[in-house]
Amino acid sequence: MGWHRPDNGFFDRERAIALFGFLPAIVAFAVVAAAVWRIDRERTEQFREARRAAVEDRLLAISGSLSSTVRTDIALSQGLVSALSVEPDMTQAKFEALASGLFGAETSLNHLAAAPDLVVRLLYPLEPNRKALGLDYRTSEHQRDAVLLTLSQRRPVVTGPVDLVQGGIGLIIRYPVYRHDNGELWGLLSSVLDLDKLYRSSGLLAFGEVYDFSLAKTENGAPPLTFFTEGDIAGRDPVSVGLDLGDVHWSLSAVPKAGWEVSSPQLTTARLEAWGVAICILLPLVWTGVLLNQRYRRTRILQQREADMLRLSQRLGMALSASSIGVWELDTTDGSLEWDDKLRELFSAPPGRGRFDYDDWRRAVHPDDLEETERQLRTAIETGRNFSGQFRIVRPDGEIRHIRAMGHMYAVADGVRVVGVNWDVTEDMLLTQALRDAKAQADAQNAELRLARHSLEHLSMHDALTGLPNRRYLDLHLSTQENYAGGGALALLHVDLDRFKEINDTLGHATGDHLLVKVGERLSAVLQPDEFAARVGGDEFVVVIRADAPAERAQELANAIISGMAQPFDMGGTTCRIGCSVGVAIQSLGTDTIQDLLINADIALYEAKKQGRSRVEQFTDQLRLTVVRVKAISDELVSAIERDEFFPVYQPQFDAHTFAIVGVEALARWNHPTRGILPPGEFLSIANDLGLVGKIDEAMLEKGLRQLADWRGRGLSIPKLSVNISFARLQDEELFRHISRLSFEPGSLSFELLESISFDDGGEDLKAAIARLKEANIGIEIDDFGTGHASIVNLLDLAPDRLKIDRKLVASVEASGARCRLVASIIEMGRALGIGTVAEGVETMPQAKVLGDLGCDALQGYALAKPMQAEDLYHFVVGGEAVSLKAVAGGFSV
Repeated sequence: MGWHRPDNGFFDRERAIALFGFLPAIVAFAVVAAAVWRIDRERTEQFREARRAAVEDRLLAISGSLSSTVRTDIALSQGLVSALSVEPDMTQAKFEALASGLFGAETSLNHLAAAPDLVVRLLYPLEPNRKALGLDYRTSEHQRDAVLLTLSQRRPVVTGPVDLVQGGIGLIIRYPVYRHDNGELWGLLSSVLDLDKLYRSSGLLAFGEVYDFSLAKTENGAPPLTFFTEGDIAGRDPVSVGLDLGDVHWSLSAVPKAGWEVSSPQLTTARLEAWGVAICILLPLVWTGVLLNQRYRRTRILQQREADMLRLSQRLGMALSASSIGVWELDTTDGSLEWDDKLRELFSAPPGRGRFDYDDWRRAVHPDDLEETERQLRTAIETGRNFSGQFRIVRPDGEIRHIRAMGHMYAVADGVRVVGVNWDVTEDMLLTQALRDAKAQADAQNAELRLARHSLEHLSMHDALTGLPNRRYLDLHLSTQENYAGGGALALLHVDLDRFKEINDTLGHATGDHLLVKVGERLSAVLQPDEFAARVGGDEFVVVIRADAPAERAQELANAIISGMAQPFDMGGTTCRIGCSVGVAIQSLGTDTIQDLLINADIALYEAKKQGRSRVEQFTDQLRLTVVRVKAISDELVSAIERDEFFPVYQPQFDAHTFAIVGVEALARWNHPTRGILPPGEFLSIANDLGLVGKIDEAMLEKGLRQLADWRGRGLSIPKLSVNISFARLQDEELFRHISRLSFEPGSLSFELLESISFDDGGEDLKAAIARLKEANIGIEIDDFGTGHASIVNLLDLAPDRLKIDRKLVASVEASGARCRLVASIIEMGRALGIGTVAEGVETMPQAKVLGDLGCDALQGYALAKPMQAEDLYHFVVGGEAVSLKAVAGGFSV
């Protein structure tokens, strides 16, 4: 016995028919599900990319704002760097005055610190940052490396954020400062940016209300270090942009607070529409499957409706597969057109109208789109391919809508029919246009930013007043010339205006600025196209030329410049006359560096002005030796004051009739460690240029008073000590504080003041200072009288105690009757005004006899006694030499 399977062919056939009927639904479900999933992924990705692009745009705008703010602050601070290089001895008050002007602008600057010799001496604002005074960058562990980097690169360096000495965190921009007069390093200027203000002005803080972000820095190749965050962005796929600030690279990263996966109403709507379309596609297919099953079970009943069912199936399938916003069907034989309710609404068809034809559609299509759309439709009909196109329609009220259309061709007994769908894509087109406009606007803003950056670069490289290149541009130009491979040698002309300060003082700075503009025009007018001129200071200019014969061209150009500047300037009805001096430096066999040429031209200019101005001087080896000598003495002078190498020698002053000692004059000498004892002629003018004369005067005063007290303690009575004092020292308030600490007997101290200095520059300040000296029981003597510009009115105002007749008048008093009468007039004038007279430079005893007969009160000179050290003077008096002098003088008079 065996088991036999029953015959189930009928059931298998029915099951196959049922499955065959539902096969389109199953396939359609798979295709629609895949299409919906893919469309959803594309739209989601588009939404995500749009959000990331928006975040990146915001980050780029913030990055641009941060970069623009920092560069603006650098440009502002460059002006202060220039001021410090021109005025290296700037005071705190002057520094605050200049710095306050920078803080008045829109800036993120928090404070400024200037460090001559790398030690902070100048601050703005001072009080909140006072604890930073005295900070030595060379010993500061946190700032030393950044300072050394700035000095090595000779340019501004941005570091930070860093911890500040005075508290808080800031972004520091350091600028090396080089002295304008000699090109040597002066020190450092540090500008500190307020990070909170920088974040706020750039929109970063407002950005943090919507987005989580972080700021990280990469400095000197170190790993990135996050220094400012809002929220946590780790592992959230943030958008990042870079920001270069010199040696510091910042990275700004951000992600929306809700993350990237947040959906939008548009995505939700699109998903609902997609699944609605899918359902609409699947339901008819399922229904079609049911109908097919019924068809196989009821073939005879449904045969006559096969054509209608096929048409309905194709219409519904195509329309629903294309989102089914509006369905239409065109009979190509008679031109009849069927629109469903959605399409009637889209085309604004009259409500009561039942039939439409092809011409109704043609009249609705925009004239500019009709020809191309008809061509596409004809092609589809002729080839049997699907129709797809996009066109505009014009509604009866004039509104224009954008339509996307798809059509499917199928044949019927009497011809070809087209069934299709239309849907309104106007909103999509508007959104696309809006995106294009936004991109165009962003491009325009970027172009404006580029123009602004170019403008800032131009301003940073040119003088705002004259339009000529500035010192920074000059440095860049010279750097290109240094590596120039062409022919010819380089020459620099350093031009400085003469009497420009007088224009500013008398006609005002506005006129001075106008004059500088005209000077720039005249200077440019004499230059050849390949020659370069820059304004490097208030009234200083540098011209750069390259020629096969640079010395001849430099001399020719310098003479043209001097001649041009000597011509009068018409300043709106006022005629101004100035001049200029020119220093020339020629590159020697290509061995001189650019820095050497700048220094040499400056030295030559100094020599030109010293020789009388309105002239040109070329740098020579002799000038180089002079500069080296002056530099060496200058360096030694500073050390000499620190080592107390200056000491006084004393020249006695004698009564012109009794030859008794009535006082001594303390004269400065330098006990040089290698050159021996040096007189004032070897160092006084250099000390005056360095501003050290006051220190020397102070040392002579203190040592002279101590010696006066020592002599009196040893029984030697010297009635009066006279010491020289410079005009600058007389204007220094510290002088009077110093005098108040000294101990001396009233009337035993006298200050000698040069007539030419005092009366040329004194004014009311001089009178006030002399009045204070008299209140302190200090006498006043006018030195070198007869060679300056003192008037009787001046003498009445100042009321000095003695006039010291200049040695040039005394030298010829014996031989020249005119000189004798002039000296007699001075003595008589002094007697009339109650002022004593001292004749200095008495070289012979006959001169002493004549001066005594003329009524002079006291004598001083080599004929009587040379300047001598304190111990020698003591022996001179105690040992009897002074008494012998009286006898000699008495015998001579007899």
